[in-house]
Amino acid sequence: MVSATAVTGTALGAVVVSLLTAPAQAVTPADAARAGTGRAAVAAAAAPDDAGLRAILRTARAQGAPGAMARIDDNGTVHRLVEGVDDRATGRTISTNDRFRVGSVTKTFSTVVLLQLVDEGRLKLDKPVNTYLPGLLPDDRITVRHVLSHRSGLYDYTNDMFARSVSGFEAVRNKVFGYRDLVKLSLRKPRTNAPGAAYSYSNTNFVVAGMLIEKLTGHTVATEYQRRVFAPLNLADTFYVHPSTTIPGRHAQGYLTSDTPGASLVNSTKQTASWAQSAGAIISTPHDLDVFFSALMRGKLMSADRLTQMTKWTRVNSTTSYGLGLRRRDLSCGISVYGHTGTVQGYYTYAFTTKDGRRSLTALANTSNNDTVLNTMYRTLEPAFCGKPATRAAAREAAPGTAPLERHEDIAPSVTLD
Repeated sequence: MVSATAVTGTALGAVVVSLLTAPAQAVTPADAARAGTGRAAVAAAAAPDDAGLRAILRTARAQGAPGAMARIDDNGTVHRLVEGVDDRATGRTISTNDRFRVGSVTKTFSTVVLLQLVDEGRLKLDKPVNTYLPGLLPDDRITVRHVLSHRSGLYDYTNDMFARSVSGFEAVRNKVFGYRDLVKLSLRKPRTNAPGAAYSYSNTNFVVAGMLIEKLTGHTVATEYQRRVFAPLNLADTFYVHPSTTIPGRHAQGYLTSDTPGASLVNSTKQTASWAQSAGAIISTPHDLDVFFSALMRGKLMSADRLTQMTKWTRVNSTTSYGLGLRRRDLSCGISVYGHTGTVQGYYTYAFTTKDGRRSLTALANTSNNDTVLNTMYRTLEPAFCGKPATRAAAREAAPGTAPLERHEDIAPSVTLD
């Protein structure tokens, strides 16, 4: 089953609604070229392509996702599209109001907290992690900046933990790890590169980030997320419940593809997510993630200087760069969007916004360890931000040299868990 609606007005929470301004006047590609306004103006004029987005969600379902959904907030006009079910047992239609595990989108929340601590003078990005957590890491050259930009060289322990995705998950589904337990798992393996030498995605980095938050504040990450982000933005459907195994309220069930070909999907909803914690254990909704990323890029969560630091990019591939806990995607129509992806057992999430925060997308498929679905969900960015194919083609003509879309995700190298 599929539905789509557009709602104008008060869809966003009051905190963020007050930040919105009137939408820009439509600009055709030809107008933009004549006026010299550049590629960003071309793409910003294109309305979201609901039909194209709906087709992608249907494809994800045909490829094995029980359900898929997308929510776009376009400067106060909300588009909601859903396909399939949030619960295979009941057949209930998936909803953009469903809560779900956001996986590595958590990394952006963790980074926001740490950059607020930099603003408060309690943390310096270029100080060694061992300055704040003595003896934790084997190399005093690894700085906070290296950790937040995935340039520390710390091995990603999830490569071994989930070498077989379902059996690996079942082994840790109800387990509660301490942060140091996870760091020790990483340090059993050689580092991937010297500090600062190269980007190498690793969940270990954001386990260290959680340790820094708790050491510097004297509070749990749950307390700091709530005090610094959830409450100020009125994110009423966003939670950090670790080590509880349940998602409160109405939520989408998550499903894993079995390790045995042809076997039934495995319901992975109930879990501690303790293997992830500050790297991936937040629960949220499309509305709340749209609000969060819009507020972030509008400069509402930290100083302008810290946001500048967050958006100092390391190139990952021809369409993707990574800053501090933040991804940038360069789309075919010539604009860039900012946010994060998330993979946790049973859920694939894409949450991105424009540089001015006026248009935000959150898309979800309630499955994981299915690379075909992962690559399909990547495609949601194009219709959401670049519009219909004809418009995207015109934008490419006005902006020659734009790289083609690469249908893959930069995640931990050995497993589909980011």
